[in-house]
Amino acid sequence: MQPLDDIHAELLGTLKRYWGYDSFRPVQEEIIRSVCQGRDTLALMPTGGGKSLTYQVPTMLREGLCIVVTPLIALMKDQVDRLRRLGINAAAIHSGLSMRQIDIVLDNCVYGDVKFLYIAPERIDSEMFRTRCARMNVSLIAVDEAHCISQWGYDFRPSYLQIARLRELCPDTPVLALTASATPKVAEDIMYRLRFAKPNIKRMSFARQNLSYVVRHTEDKREHLLRIINNVPGSGIVYVRTREKSETIAKLLQENGISADFYHGGLGFLSRSLKQEQWIKGQSRVMVATNAFGMGIDKADVRFVIHYDICDSLEAYYQEAGRAGRDGKSAYAVLLVSGDDPSRASQRLQLEFPPIDAIRTVYEKLFNYLQVAIGEGKHRSFSFNIHDFTSRMKLYSPAALIALKILQQNGYLILTDETDNPPRIRFIVQRDDLYRIRVTRRELDHIITVLLRQYAGLFSDFVPIDEQEVAHLSGYQVEHVRELFKQLWQLHIIRYIPSNRSPMLILTEERLPEEDVRIAPESYRLRQEIAREHIDAIFRYANNQTECRSLVIQHYFGEQSSVPCGRCDICLEHRKHQNATQLSNTQKQIRTQLLERLSNNPLTVKQLADRMFVPIDTILKEITALIQEQKIIEDKGGKLQINR
Repeated sequence: MQPLDDIHAELLGTLKRYWGYDSFRPVQEEIIRSVCQGRDTLALMPTGGGKSLTYQVPTMLREGLCIVVTPLIALMKDQVDRLRRLGINAAAIHSGLSMRQIDIVLDNCVYGDVKFLYIAPERIDSEMFRTRCARMNVSLIAVDEAHCISQWGYDFRPSYLQIARLRELCPDTPVLALTASATPKVAEDIMYRLRFAKPNIKRMSFARQNLSYVVRHTEDKREHLLRIINNVPGSGIVYVRTREKSETIAKLLQENGISADFYHGGLGFLSRSLKQEQWIKGQSRVMVATNAFGMGIDKADVRFVIHYDICDSLEAYYQEAGRAGRDGKSAYAVLLVSGDDPSRASQRLQLEFPPIDAIRTVYEKLFNYLQVAIGEGKHRSFSFNIHDFTSRMKLYSPAALIALKILQQNGYLILTDETDNPPRIRFIVQRDDLYRIRVTRRELDHIITVLLRQYAGLFSDFVPIDEQEVAHLSGYQVEHVRELFKQLWQLHIIRYIPSNRSPMLILTEERLPEEDVRIAPESYRLRQEIAREHIDAIFRYANNQTECRSLVIQHYFGEQSSVPCGRCDICLEHRKHQNATQLSNTQKQIRTQLLERLSNNPLTVKQLADRMFVPIDTILKEITALIQEQKIIEDKGGKLQINR
């Protein structure tokens, strides 16, 4: 075994060589050492704590690759791009790739020099991945957003339960589970679900020394919002619950001379990218956004995060508030609360758990919309536009989304974030009819032949294709290939979906008759109870008037600390009260001293003040008060004496 100093030097050398840092943040090196020793490790690291380095550094120190499981495609791409810029070979598998592209990535992981493979959890169950994974030299499995595996977590995702199957494929490989927010119950569940050999938790403190937590109870949130933004310089984020409100509040700020923009999931990709870029560069000062904004945002100088609407959990609040002050400088996290917020939260809770029959109705309409028959559809994927679905099926969008989320939690489907989707093709004619078409339309025969030779399953499903690859194999330009596809489409030979950006809907099970769709009542009630606990926790935080807000958060996440932050509104109020008490005691001491000196003989103000070692203004103030209280009087000679 290497001496500790040698290991430390090796870790620092790797950190410096690839990332340019001279030292680790607190707990980072402890986590890395644990992983290097082959121990399953749960790392609790607040947002912005440098989680990615805890699996990247140990991977660069040894042979083999690291499989990183993460649910967010945008973060996958961001991490892969960053690693490649550092000269490190990294790849990702997600729903935006064709089967051929996935095949190439997996081959490179088996035979090439790929060091990091990023995958979504639902990929683990595919036969293609499992076959290749068994042949990979996997040195580490990193699970990002690990709280998603726990039913007690605020963002439970059933697809995460499949991660444990990676342990069957890589039985001797340690697991590093990473999360920014896990209560003790969630942490215990994570280690159980990921089959840890032994419990092993490494914690970074949830305290943020530079962040001031503030709660403001008000019936005029707009006035408070404007006051805060006008009094705190620098850029910030204002979180709201709805898309409509993000636009309304942004307009309010603009009308009051504040440079502001809005951001929500209903905007197009290019529009969101432009808004995000302008805000990061400081071209707009304030971003008013739904919780669709923030994941992966790399802006260190955010001076304030204001929650105009209350979150559904303290975990979500802590993560979003934590986007302020990542540069270590003073920043503010402000929560605005009004009297009707509790009733609104209760209404939302009722909406989030609709009657089971209503969920079954959405299930039935979804499969009718997708044109999938009973007994079919397992593992099929679709580009999915929620607004088109709800409009055509005459559903209320928020209620439909909630039903889809519950169906996802029960293992029927997966609805991904928006991503780049490859073009997809499906033949809609019979094979015999296709043969006759190829004979009569010789100009289309060549491209049809290339498709049939290169891609399987074209007669039963939409198959992702690589237009560059088809162009290469056919000898045509890509633009000509697309024109031929459009001709085939117009002739009703194929259905052609051009490349696009949209969420993907993946069916994990075949379609069932509506009456057979089972939403487990015990699971349903449990999710309701957990949701209620989360809402209660955020309101306890908001209504607390006595305990340091940072300590409330730390204790919620199981951190045993008794040192108040000294910066939150509660701590400042305590300090103000203490100062007032100290001032009162000082005043009493001065008055006692004045009365004692006057108890023997009348004295002038100058004689009274002599040798008291107190500022003359303070003495005059207390003398005036004693005269007003008629405890002392001034005689005809101008001397002060006790009023007997």
